[in-house]
Amino acid sequence: MRSFFVDGRVSGKSLGKPLGKPLGKTARFVVVVVGLVGVVGAWRALRPSWEVPLPTSANLPEERMQDFRDALYFPIREFLAGGNPYHPATMFEHWPVRQNFNLYQPYHLLLHAPFALPGYRVGAVAFALASLVLLVALAVLAAGRLRQHVPVVLGTAVSATLLVLSQVGKAQLYIGQVNPLIAVGAAGALLARRDSPKWAAFALALAWLKPQFGLPLAFLLFVRGSRRVAVTGTAVAAVASLVVLVPLIVRSGGVGPFLDVIAANLAHASQTSYGAVDSLTAQRIDLAAVFYRATRWIAFGAEPLVLVGVLAVSAVLVRRLDRFGQPALADLLTCMAVVVAVVHQPGDVLIAVPSMAAVAVVWWRHRRERGWRLVGLSVLLMAVPFAHLHFVSVAIRGLLGSRVDVTVDGVAVVVAWLLVMGFAVNRRCSDVGTVRA
Repeated sequence: MRSFFVDGRVSGKSLGKPLGKPLGKTARFVVVVVGLVGVVGAWRALRPSWEVPLPTSANLPEERMQDFRDALYFPIREFLAGGNPYHPATMFEHWPVRQNFNLYQPYHLLLHAPFALPGYRVGAVAFALASLVLLVALAVLAAGRLRQHVPVVLGTAVSATLLVLSQVGKAQLYIGQVNPLIAVGAAGALLARRDSPKWAAFALALAWLKPQFGLPLAFLLFVRGSRRVAVTGTAVAAVASLVVLVPLIVRSGGVGPFLDVIAANLAHASQTSYGAVDSLTAQRIDLAAVFYRATRWIAFGAEPLVLVGVLAVSAVLVRRLDRFGQPALADLLTCMAVVVAVVHQPGDVLIAVPSMAAVAVVWWRHRRERGWRLVGLSVLLMAVPFAHLHFVSVAIRGLLGSRVDVTVDGVAVVVAWLLVMGFAVNRRCSDVGTVRA
């Protein structure tokens, strides 16, 4: 029987075949137990969406659903009211928000409009539930990478439960982030890029929701040979955004004034404690920010140089891994490069979950071979943000201080990226990257 996964990717010819191995009695019992744990974890993670107080100027520091409040609900309300949510001064004047609306793709204001039309609490609960569904979908994608070794139902139950219990998964629901949608889009683009390029392009367009995901991912897909996916997905995102962009330009009084608004947005973001590259309290995990927090020094213009350098080096090595029959590792290195190259937070490693699952299986099969310890260690390091739970954070702050606490995730991700690159440099032509039965 032909495997559903060919070189670690979805094979269209196998769609419609039974999903992995049948469940035995023990597996069914495990699914039930793990599922119950997952349900409890999901309920606890969803609670903030209906317990959060209605936003006012008096509770701006409230963290529960703060991204839903600042990056979705009120920006969309401002857009629907005829304003420009990208203007920081406008948002702070009109709405009870603590953070400015970052440069999300304009189509975000239409895509998520249904969550901003009802009252705040109804919208928050609906958005949290939708995010939970997307986390389960991401777990399905991860389980699919393992289907020749673990039944998909079992893999999905375990993956979904681990996600909702992890710090990264809980944060998506606690803060109300849009990362689950982006993660599904990025993972879908990587999985379907060869056998279903149309779906892969659509998935990439979703990943473009935040340009810091879409730009590096589209570039790396392009250099890996998926040029149609990269170009089409980028074009779909651009066309969808024009529907919103044109009214915004008209409201601003032309292209020039609108660009002034974008410049003001970027200037404000660069000066915040959570977004500036030279902030000691920001939890950024990209190379430039991690380097600054580790050394207390950063060169002028370092961020664009890091972006170009990381993508250039990673492009060469992902192509090398593809040529040497290691596409699972190439997918993981692609995800790592995306989050290391440009401004990203710990929760953004969510895009790497399916690739981490696939590489973990490959590593287990070749764990005794030379060089594969680096791969296993890199997967463990990528899991650090997931394991950085509140009690771990409290322990780190008590022992080593807050600076280490906000830096450890970034260091782990950057070192993981370096380890996979080292493996790619030293590896010779082999077929160990494939995921087969």
